[in-house]
Amino acid sequence: MPKTKSDELGILPISKLLIKQSIPASIGVLVMSLNVLVDSIFVGNWIGPLAIAAISVVLPVTFFVAALGMAIGVGGASIVSRALGAGEREKAKRTFGNQITLTVLVTVIMMFLGLSFKDDLILAFGGKGEIFDYAKPFYTVVFYGVPFLALTMMGNIVIRSEGKPKYAMIAMIIPSVINLTMDYLFIYVFNWDMEGAAWATTVSYIISFGYLIYIFRSNRSELQISFSHFKLKLPIIKEIGSLGSVTLARQAMISLVVLILNNILFDLGGEAMVAVYAIIGRMLMFALFPIYGIAQGFLPIAGYNYGAKKYTRVKESIFTAIIYASFLGTIVYAGLFLFPVEIATLFLSSNENLSTNEIAINEYVLEHISVAMRWVFAATPVIAIPLMGGAYFQAIGKAIPAMLLTISRQGFFFIPLVFILPYFYGESGVWTSFAIADVLATIVTLWYLRREIKRTLY
Repeated sequence: MPKTKSDELGILPISKLLIKQSIPASIGVLVMSLNVLVDSIFVGNWIGPLAIAAISVVLPVTFFVAALGMAIGVGGASIVSRALGAGEREKAKRTFGNQITLTVLVTVIMMFLGLSFKDDLILAFGGKGEIFDYAKPFYTVVFYGVPFLALTMMGNIVIRSEGKPKYAMIAMIIPSVINLTMDYLFIYVFNWDMEGAAWATTVSYIISFGYLIYIFRSNRSELQISFSHFKLKLPIIKEIGSLGSVTLARQAMISLVVLILNNILFDLGGEAMVAVYAIIGRMLMFALFPIYGIAQGFLPIAGYNYGAKKYTRVKESIFTAIIYASFLGTIVYAGLFLFPVEIATLFLSSNENLSTNEIAINEYVLEHISVAMRWVFAATPVIAIPLMGGAYFQAIGKAIPAMLLTISRQGFFFIPLVFILPYFYGESGVWTSFAIADVLATIVTLWYLRREIKRTLY
């Protein structure tokens, strides 16, 4: 049988392969993160600080629904990678067809539910006071585009599982470029405010979805599926569900954390403190892009080689990914530690028409951002271990340990800490909870990962 592009995952040197897979993934995450970052800067400067807080409230809700597509994508991609590694190409195609059907069914239902209960959800996630009026129009429009966002996330992960990271990178770049262009037109030129920001986001993902259709329908993909592949098969659904539940649990935890955190912060300091976390939340995605890129590059390598029973390569990929990601995490933290105020200033408007309340919020953010950002990112040099640990178990099809390790940081450690520490230490207790949870999750993952490697890869 002639070699295909996916065969490289089991042939090329691990270090070279990880770089080849991770650089496009990192660029894709970077551009997508820049999109969120610059989008927030535009919104903050052209609409105001309450608009940033409103986006911070809405995104966890919409991203949770979109994460259903991501979960189906990751769960199916694990099957696809291992099937390609084992030479089972028909199974890979049927899995992809089932992923598409599941994503459409689940996200359309969730879209209708989300729109039916939008007021309750916005308030529950901290959209209180003046934030609510900014959040509602943004939420409404973005939710119409959630199925396209979910399909884009799913398809992006699958194309990477084939060993084609460049196409996945382009699929992430397209919505970023379109969104920022539309932001300028809809917010700055047409003066559509929050609805303009929302339409820019929705249109960008519809166009990216169109690009992925083109890739999968062309000879660029090995997954040339027919209508018969769309028919749901229970064994495939179960495996996608068990593995995808890891990603869904992680996003559910993120959404739950934001719900809890925004309400705690609002009680401690009102809209101003929610705005502080809104800026940090934007930086959480942007600053960690190289680490997330390595994790995404690592997934198909580990899955393919595990399926091909090349366990020495699997071990090497784990260690190499952790070393690379830890080095980059140290560099990231140095930058955030040195320039927190300068970073925050980018998000804040100096418009003369700001209300007294908005001016006060800007001053509060600049006064409190340094301590908050330094504590939130304090464990960045070591978070590669829990990230790669969870990714490894997901890649090899072990859903339960992947689930437990993935939710350990937020579910087992952060949520209890953020309820307890602010009671004694106020605002400082909130921010230190992040660092403590990261360190505890790292210790647990390191122990569990070492044990698993000794048991199965030697």
